[in-house]
Amino acid sequence: MGPASFEFFVAKRYLRAKRKNAAISLITVISIVGVAAGVMALVIALAINNGFRNNLQESLLGATAHINLVEKTPGEGIADWQQQVVRLRELAGVAEASGALYGTVILTGPQLTESGVLKGLDVTDTAAMARLTEAVKQGEAGRLAEQDPLPAIVLGAKLAERTGMVRNSVVNVINPAGELTPFGPRPLSMRFRVVGIVETGFYDIDANWAFASLQNARRILGVGDVVNAIELRLDDIYQAPRIATRAAEVAGASLVAQTWMESNRQILNALRLEKVVTVITISLIQMVAALNIFIVLVMLVMEKHRDIALLMSMGAKSGQIRRIFILQGLLIAVVGVVVGLAAGYTLSFLADTYRWIELDAEVYALSYVPFAPRWADAFWIAGITLLVSFLATLHPAGRAAKIPPAEALRYE
Repeated sequence: MGPASFEFFVAKRYLRAKRKNAAISLITVISIVGVAAGVMALVIALAINNGFRNNLQESLLGATAHINLVEKTPGEGIADWQQQVVRLRELAGVAEASGALYGTVILTGPQLTESGVLKGLDVTDTAAMARLTEAVKQGEAGRLAEQDPLPAIVLGAKLAERTGMVRNSVVNVINPAGELTPFGPRPLSMRFRVVGIVETGFYDIDANWAFASLQNARRILGVGDVVNAIELRLDDIYQAPRIATRAAEVAGASLVAQTWMESNRQILNALRLEKVVTVITISLIQMVAALNIFIVLVMLVMEKHRDIALLMSMGAKSGQIRRIFILQGLLIAVVGVVVGLAAGYTLSFLADTYRWIELDAEVYALSYVPFAPRWADAFWIAGITLLVSFLATLHPAGRAAKIPPAEALRYE
């Protein structure tokens, strides 16, 4: 048996042996539970944070652009948008570029009248139409180009539900600003046929947005052949700041580029702050667990005075005694880490699969708490936990190594 095997063997025997003092066994169990609870809580908390972030990226960015180019000073719209789209598509990292027209309208259905955002899409843009088609749960987004007998519109699922609209029903869309006449603004009104219902999974879009062709959106918004946004979608969403700078240079001084990170800054900052606070708060649990390990080892050193003295009298060196008690502390931590990781990842998987925690979608934009545990987190969580536990073992292990054998045996 090598020195390392000897130390590990003794450490295991000390942990598994029956205690004269039952309090040591109890505190050992509490230490393991404390480490496991801290690790499990950290895994679950990070899984929730990652879940919200992933859901934001998948739901919101699945329906909106990664970069929006808009006018610096709102005016009549972007007249040369088609040429701009051609130039912007050539930028490295840009997967898609398309023009869009947004406007606030009022939709009147058989039950209620609701305000919403009308988005005009270029129906000749196959990529933009394909994304809308993916989100359609009823009907066909491809019918947006239809004009006969009524122009087509696609409604968000919650918006359709609130206004009482179903597929093939007729909705009256009103633009309160309308067109300017010698007698002042005159509201514009158009009747649309609902050809589809979309559900993106992001509440704000599903509850407020409607989609029409660019041609029909221009008619109801009272504008010419213009758009008020050029939308870019990227191969890598995290390259948005760099590509936005380049896109603004290509587009010219009249347009400004806004990334998805800037548009959702408040949500992202809240998630980032929540993650930091969560890690700090739950780390206190690990500190308490480490303190328990410290207490266990101190009590073990006091109980094992005679055993330590016998080992040293038989040739065990101070360094070996020190390592025996360090290994004891680390064994407690390892068991706690394994149990905590297993419990944390299992609960996260089950909670996400079966949607255990429901939310009010109108408040949180999600119907349930998403869990997205990352396996990479297990490594740094385990590493930090073991480091803290190791530090807790140093003092009692050092005291054990300094016990004089003769003095310990004299009073036994």
